[in-house]
Amino acid sequence: MSPGKVLQPAVKMKVDELFLCWLSQPATQLTLKDCLRRIKNKEKTEFNADSGSSKNESFTSKNSNSKQCLLGDTRLPLSFSPPQLSTTLPLATPASSRNSSNVRATRRSSGTKEVQTKKEETLPPSHSQNIPTFYFPRGCPKEKVNIDAVIAKIEKTFSEFPNERATLEDMGKVAKACECPLYWKGPLFYCAGGERTGYVSVHKFVAMWRKVLQTCYDDAAKFVHLLMNPGCNYLVQEDFIPFLQLFELNILFHVSSFIFFLQVIQRIFYTVNRSWSGKITCNELRKSNFLQNVALLEEEPDINQLTEYFSYEHFYVIYCKFWELDTDHDLYIDRKDLARHNDYAISNRMIERIFSGAVTRGRKAQKDGKISYADFVWFLISEEDKKTPTSIEYWFRCMDLDGDGALSMYELEYFYEEQCQKLENMAIEPLPFEDCLCQMLDLVKPQHEGKITLHDLKRCKLTNVFFDTFFNIEKYLDHEQKDQFSMLRDGEGETQEVSDWEKYAAEEYDILVAEEAASDQWNDG
Repeated sequence: MSPGKVLQPAVKMKVDELFLCWLSQPATQLTLKDCLRRIKNKEKTEFNADSGSSKNESFTSKNSNSKQCLLGDTRLPLSFSPPQLSTTLPLATPASSRNSSNVRATRRSSGTKEVQTKKEETLPPSHSQNIPTFYFPRGCPKEKVNIDAVIAKIEKTFSEFPNERATLEDMGKVAKACECPLYWKGPLFYCAGGERTGYVSVHKFVAMWRKVLQTCYDDAAKFVHLLMNPGCNYLVQEDFIPFLQLFELNILFHVSSFIFFLQVIQRIFYTVNRSWSGKITCNELRKSNFLQNVALLEEEPDINQLTEYFSYEHFYVIYCKFWELDTDHDLYIDRKDLARHNDYAISNRMIERIFSGAVTRGRKAQKDGKISYADFVWFLISEEDKKTPTSIEYWFRCMDLDGDGALSMYELEYFYEEQCQKLENMAIEPLPFEDCLCQMLDLVKPQHEGKITLHDLKRCKLTNVFFDTFFNIEKYLDHEQKDQFSMLRDGEGETQEVSDWEKYAAEEYDILVAEEAASDQWNDG
């Protein structure tokens, strides 16, 4: 605490607490009682602040007698009642000015002077001043960044345009002058106000980009700043539309480009938004590989090679699967529609959980009993690849009926009952739940007995086997026919070059293209 400062609130509270503790002591109360009595009788009393007792011998003896009386007679109160206290206060009774000044002089004891002296003592400087900054929400500042040189390069680029104004088509060169990937040209254009006028002047753009360079120190912070709404520090789904509108798409299958953009946005949030908040922060974007994939768009001529976010083949597979279920083609499906997926492979109890709102946004699933195309994208990717962190969280949310963060034996039995019924309808004898439970516990190896947590499943290498056992009858039978040792060997592999989702999408795309080619030949014939 620096010199001259008063006590901080926390210290003052502690001092008040100690004072009340001292005041509540029986000896203190007896001393104050005799002191007030002497003041009332106009007797002179001198105090010692260190001992808290009177130097007057008669007062000391009376105080000692009062203590003995208190300890020997339990009928005496330990404290004074409010009326008795009010009659003994010096300011409440008519007293002479001489007596009043004497009271004030009595209060000015040596102990008080010592306390004032302690307040004036200088304390060593706070150690927090020596701790370097370690939290950089907008990126760690770089020491050698010549902002003026970057601005001069941008001004030189603008000088090549008529009236030093850049249109949306010209923003590719401006993006390169800003040392940004080519597909940042849309966010740069709209952030500088080009949407209102159709062009961006050099002065507006330089002012905007100078502010970005002064406040954002890495690509993630710059990208969020360019796309976010004013007053926000995160990105929502609608913020990505200006970024995606500049994609040069070759729509081969006569579908709206908006549906493609919608799917790309869902895949971005599926992979990047690890908090499930619907808001992508700088930190989440920084930890993902999304910006690296955006930079690859400029180098990779075939967009289908970028399978994590932008693959058009993956879009075609998801859209065709949804089209088969959406009989009225209103881009919404209900429980019966989703149940028909993969020939009724998903259990009805799991379908109910999906429509309960556990893994869907908004209240349309609970209110109207329908999920959108965006929700179906999350469902299909999670269904076909149950090894990714997001898919594990997706199915864990569905199976956690009470939302306590752990799968109990009751919840596992609840989903396994329907699997047994399906097996019996197929004339297959199901494995008793107790035996199945032993197998799953050996598979997952939970840290705590009697429950399986999300952390346990993320450590497991065969989460797809675990989930399929409880709600996907077709895949459950496939796992039962495979060699257990081969599954363990595949699950314990260090890395998979091709994910389960990529394998599924490639196979389904080939099937869809072959079916369409056969249909065209039939129509031509």
